[in-house]
Amino acid sequence: MKTTPMRPSMPAPRIADVAELAGVSMSTASKALNDTGQLREDTRARVKEAAAQLGFVVGASGRGSADTRTYTVGLLTTDSFGRFTIPLLMGVEDALAAGKMAIILCDTRDDVLREQHYLQSLQERRVDGLIITGRTTDPRPSIALPIPTVYAFSPSEDPDDYAVVADEGAGATMAAEHLLAMGSRRIAHVTGPQRHHSADARALAVQQTLGDALVAPTLFGHWSEEWGRATVDMLLASHPDLDGLVCGSDQIARGVTDRLREKGIDVPGQVRVTGFDNWEVMALASRPPLTTVDMGLTELGRLAGRTLLDLVEGKPDVPHQQVLTPRLEVRASSL
Repeated sequence: MKTTPMRPSMPAPRIADVAELAGVSMSTASKALNDTGQLREDTRARVKEAAAQLGFVVGASGRGSADTRTYTVGLLTTDSFGRFTIPLLMGVEDALAAGKMAIILCDTRDDVLREQHYLQSLQERRVDGLIITGRTTDPRPSIALPIPTVYAFSPSEDPDDYAVVADEGAGATMAAEHLLAMGSRRIAHVTGPQRHHSADARALAVQQTLGDALVAPTLFGHWSEEWGRATVDMLLASHPDLDGLVCGSDQIARGVTDRLREKGIDVPGQVRVTGFDNWEVMALASRPPLTTVDMGLTELGRLAGRTLLDLVEGKPDVPHQQVLTPRLEVRASSL
């Protein structure tokens, strides 16, 4: 009996194929298929026509109606250490529990290929939505997939994406104003690499707040205790009457307080010190405990989770950009 060989199945069309056929970017194709963003109607129609021609179904699995939800959400992060992701994840879980949704946590380790692999896997699992986060607040490329997505802590480069972030400038302003209120008048600012959004945004806020009370240009360096220790020697060599230090992270601040103590300088009696992040491993173990800025990562996670639920449920008028104001945790290093 003669048998007919089976034809290999064709791979399912991807959004990249739709974008190529329509002559648009993947981001534009995603917005057109999800009816979001500010697009010309002829562009939106061209993308949808390309999708229909290729047989592309939004969500890659034919989902769309309520009865096809999987009640799972993917959370992608580059924060292998978990310093920022763990408190954020706790908030996300608080919010998603109300919708009886489970989270699949994926650590991309800053590897583009690993991220692409996870995104493909999550699409195949038909997750209802995605939360994208990381260990920095530097804007990152949009993933441009037709799945409800919220960027938390680490925003997207595309302003049409949904993002929940902390107001780092406001937090740095709080720390600087606090030192002024406590009586410090000869203050320096020590922070991490200038290429990082966090260091740059916090430095600008400190400079604007302190004005003439800032005795030296911002010292940009590393997010490390070693850098904090080194800056104490540099600053005191030229400014022996220094009476305040605004530090860009708790790691830097702990190095600063350790070195000041080694040099016989009292904190806060002679020099007041503030940190940033409220990383309790650093802030509470410092001698004395650090006054520091808390970005409210758990609350940020809750807001990201609630925002994603609204997108999954198709609620109207979900804000694209939401900014949370940090708070200042006052402890002994500045009193």
